[in-house]
Amino acid sequence: MVSEQKLDEYRISGEKIRVVRDGMEVNDVIGIVVAWDDATVVIRRPNRRVVKLSRDYLYVPASEARPDPLEQA
Repeated sequence: MVSEQKLDEYRISGEKIRVVRDGMEVNDVIGIVVAWDDATVVIRRPNRRVVKLSRDYLYVPASEARPDPLEQA
């Protein structure tokens, strides 16, 4: 689970992040952190739509290489 501090850093900086949900890169969500609560995070995608995702996914900066979620488990 991503920490409150890390989410706040992403929100303040406005940095694009990548949400890795499974092993397929096409299922990743890229956008900026808008808000969060205990269980979910709201991400604004480039097309201005928002997506509400679980905090259990892997959140990394979009500028970094995509990690393998199977190795993280």
